[in-house]
Amino acid sequence: MTPYKAVLFDLDGTLLDSAPDLVGSLNWVRESEGMAPLPVAEMSQFASKGALGLLRAGMPAADPDRLESWRLLFLEHYAENSYRESRLYDGVPELLEYLAASGIPWGVVTNKIEALTIPIIKAARLQGSIGCVVCGDTLAQSKPHPAPVLFACRVLQVNPEEALFVGDDIRDIEAGQAAGTHTAAAHYGYGSSELTGTLVEASLNIYHPAELLDFVRPVSFSLP
Repeated sequence: MTPYKAVLFDLDGTLLDSAPDLVGSLNWVRESEGMAPLPVAEMSQFASKGALGLLRAGMPAADPDRLESWRLLFLEHYAENSYRESRLYDGVPELLEYLAASGIPWGVVTNKIEALTIPIIKAARLQGSIGCVVCGDTLAQSKPHPAPVLFACRVLQVNPEEALFVGDDIRDIEAGQAAGTHTAAAHYGYGSSELTGTLVEASLNIYHPAELLDFVRPVSFSLP
């Protein structure tokens, strides 16, 4: 018996190693201000925090107007460069192929806006097997609110308790458990330093995407 009838994933830091391109856009903004680039390894921990999170971490303190001008510059650059060095994590293609071959629908629930998400889904060649894409602007609410996860479950036609939601950020775990899904904490992602506490302890804890195969494969029972 298959333990889950659907699997939902966060995007950045869970399916996709997108830090090189996100930090690249941050460095584009820094260059516009005459600043030296920052290394990807140093800034990748902020890659799940969106444009504002990266800018607050990688730019000097600024008033709201200056921060907004940087955000618009960041987004303009990122929209044209979102899949240059990004790649699916090792083990993700095999995992998604297994889900598709096994008839287990899967989808993405991300806080990234649709205009940025869909081109990445296409560039990664995921559109052929993905069952749903719920973005940060699909609904009025975004993670950690449970509404996007519940919406994804409705699209995939499964009850929340039949689904597994996988994410690298504590907001993913909060959203999944509030929606009533099972959750898996991806400790290989960007938000791993924040994956602590009782919600994470109640989740599956994985350190490589390939480990998920052990949890989504059918459970076999042997008679005594």
